[in-house]
Parts: sequence; C-alpha cells; structure tokens
Amino acid sequence: MATGKCSPANGTIVTVLSIDGGGIRGLIPATILKRLEEELQNLDGKEARLADYFDVISGTSTGGLLALMLTAPDKNNRPLYAAKDLTNFYKEHGPKIFPHRSWWGNLVREFEGPKYDGKYLHSIVREKLGDLRLENTLTNVVIPTFDIKNLSPAVFSSFTMKFKPEKNALLSDIAIGTSAAPTYFPPYTFQNNNIEFNLVDGGVAANNPTLTAISHVSREVVLGNKERFPVEPTNYDKFLVISLGTGSNKSTKLCAAEASKWGVFGWIWNRHDGNSPIIDIFNYANADMTDIHVAVLFQALQSEANYLRIQQDELPGSLASMDDSSQENMDNLCKVGEKLLDAPASRVNLTTGLYNEISGGGTNAEMLKVFAKKLSDERKIRSQLICRM
Repeated sequence: MATGKCSPANGTIVTVLSIDGGGIRGLIPATILKRLEEELQNLDGKEARLADYFDVISGTSTGGLLALMLTAPDKNNRPLYAAKDLTNFYKEHGPKIFPHRSWWGNLVREFEGPKYDGKYLHSIVREKLGDLRLENTLTNVVIPTFDIKNLSPAVFSSFTMKFKPEKNALLSDIAIGTSAAPTYFPPYTFQNNNIEFNLVDGGVAANNPTLTAISHVSREVVLGNKERFPVEPTNYDKFLVISLGTGSNKSTKLCAAEASKWGVFGWIWNRHDGNSPIIDIFNYANADMTDIHVAVLFQALQSEANYLRIQQDELPGSLASMDDSSQENMDNLCKVGEKLLDAPASRVNLTTGLYNEISGGGTNAEMLKVFAKKLSDERKIRSQLICRM
C-alpha cells in the first residue's frame, strides 16, 4: 500500500469512508462522492482526491467496486478515477453489466441459473484494474465478501494481508467477488497463494461495511500497531466517519398475511415490483443494524458530530431495483443523489429508533462541506507534523 506523506500515525483522528452495496443504485453514492470531492478541491485545489483524505475506504458489492476505483493507482500513482468519473462509469457500462430483458425472459433465466452471466462485469473490471493487487491501493481498503465453501465472511483488508498473504489478491478478483450477488451473478472462485476462494456478494454479511472498517482499525491497535493510528481501540471519538447508502425501497411494505402464502419462489421474486424480498430483507436489515450500532456508539461518546450517514429510505418503483440500467432510471438515480444532498441531514434517535433531522445540521450538502473542512484540516496537521520532524 502506498502510504503517502500524510500517514494516520501523524494525525489526531482516523478518517473512514464507507459505501453500501446496491447494484446500479451505486449511482446515488457516486453522485454524493462527486460533491464531497468538489468540496475538498475548493479547499485544497483541483488535484485533491478522496484517497488523499481517508485512512480507510470500505465498500461492499457496488460500494466495493467504487472503493477500489477510488484507491487503485494509475501510472502516475494517483487515483485511477476521480469521483466525478464514477457516474459516467455506471452509465457507460451499466447497460452491459445488467442487459435488459423482458420480465418473462428474466423469469426463465432465473429458473435456469443467475439472472446475468457476469461476463461483461468480469471483463471490464479486469480491464480497468489490471494486475493491481490489494497492496497497491493508495490508502487502506476493507472489502467484505462471503465464502460459501467455508460459510464464513472473507474480508479483503489492507490490515490483514500482512499476516494472511492469500488476501493480497488482485483487485479485480476482489471486486468481482464482492459483487457476485446471489440470483443476479454466479459465485466467483479464484486462487491466490494456494488458497481457494468461493465468493458471493459481501452484502450477505455486511451490506453496510462501516462497522467492519472501524473494527479493522481497532483490531490493528489491539494487535500492537499503535504507531499506525493515533487512537485507543475504543476511542470512537477519534474517528471521523462518512457512511453512504444506496437507497432502499421501504416505501414498498410487505405484510405477514401476504408473505405467509409464499413458497421459495415468492421469497425470491416479488410479482409487484420484480425485486427479491429475501435479498432486500437481508441487505436492509444488516445495513440498518450497522447504522444504528455505530450511531449509538458515537452518540454515547458524545462524538455524534463525527459521524454522518446519508441514506434514502423511500425509493419508489424501478429506482429501488438493483439492475434497472435503462438510461431513464440511471438519470433518475443521479437525481435522487442530488435531491438527497439538498435533504435535511438526519441521525437515528436512540429512544425511538427513528431518524430525525439534526438540529442545526442543515442539509446533507452542508454537512459534507463541514466534513470536508475537517478532512482538509486533518491532512494539513499531518503535513505540518511531518515537516517538523
């Protein structure tokens, strides 16, 4: 991993960016990331990139792909993608990753096997990420997957590869593995360092990888590597965390009376919206549980100002689809991201479990501006400390 001159060992806080899974809905966090990088550029110049400011960038599924695109180096050892390029990637390649079929064609395909063969996804990811490995990322990354042969999460982390060399895999293999959503793409297998992986989408374990990223930093400190991070294992007040969701379709309500009539097929395919109830339930449940857990930790330590979660819980119709890659839907997902920036910033209420507007917090865009200033200040502190050495 390229450490750069602004190591977290020279700082006062640990900075974390986390991106949920959600297929084509990755356009929503991509739109928000573009705004965040613009705010950093307003402060520090047009060459500023997200990988310069975050000690850890974590992502699951489509979020994992975004994380790797933001941290993979180009030939000049700068990020392969600027945040402004991410939406164009989805719009250019999304229709080939998720080719359109009639609902009947999709139904027949799902009886025969996964909805998509994944060949185009595999080829474009290999083309973009080439021979780069986990050790090459410009900052630390944490990418959850799930190994179906071992029935266990397999997290590809910059922190664990030093004592688990098999985790120092090709970035393309990691990206394909974390994106292999059950029923949508086939599981993905590869070998590295004589160890075989049999992977499906990391969303079955951690669709929201925020806590996974934080725990990997804490474990690093517990194992005695305090020189890398200026925190104690439980000092969550020393973390600065931005967590981005990909939206959910909680506007579509399921009821026990209807679900009680479902068999296997009913849980896999909802005739009303074409989505998979069982996959939605797993993804939304673990994403929300993670958000609530992290919010409780930060609020209990009176450091809630250091945690920002941006999520849209009411995506109607096709916007909630993981694979509707029509031009209209992709354009609308970008609009969702823009509207989300203008929406009031919110956090979970510890008493009710519901989300309330942050008093005096303004919009999500205004909060991103505040966080950008904190990120910029932290980077300057690290540079100044190094200059004094």
